[in-house]
Amino acid sequence: MQQFNFTTLQQTERHAQVLADRMSGGEVITLEGDLGAGKTTWTKYFAKALGVEGTVNSPTFTIIKEYEGRVPFYHMDVYRLADSEEDLGWEDYFRQDAVAVVEWAQYIEYALPDERIDMTIRFASTGERVCEMTGTTPRMNQLIKEMAHDLAGN
Repeated sequence: MQQFNFTTLQQTERHAQVLADRMSGGEVITLEGDLGAGKTTWTKYFAKALGVEGTVNSPTFTIIKEYEGRVPFYHMDVYRLADSEEDLGWEDYFRQDAVAVVEWAQYIEYALPDERIDMTIRFASTGERVCEMTGTTPRMNQLIKEMAHDLAGN
């Protein structure tokens, strides 16, 4: 597990940008955390770094929003699917040519791909936000390690 601390929006944006720069398609990022901790804000910065233009907002009521950038980008908020095993054709979104961010992913754990980055953003007692990231495969862990190295150097 790798931990990152954000005290400013600029740090949050830089974190999202450095990760997005490493995305080539086929990556899935699960995003858990406290309500209001910045999951959607982080995702907006991530989408911007992927070249998505226009407004990116929470897909709470639509569940999935699709965007075009340098790779297709899917933003999912599956909170409303708690206690459901509804199949919305997840395999259509977890594709090799696209990147997906899934908020509240624990509700569709049965559908998640084996290779992904699991990320949690939560409030710390100091007022900053703590972001913890874990890869589910050696490749994803290496990507996180490289990202941490780049962030430490800047």
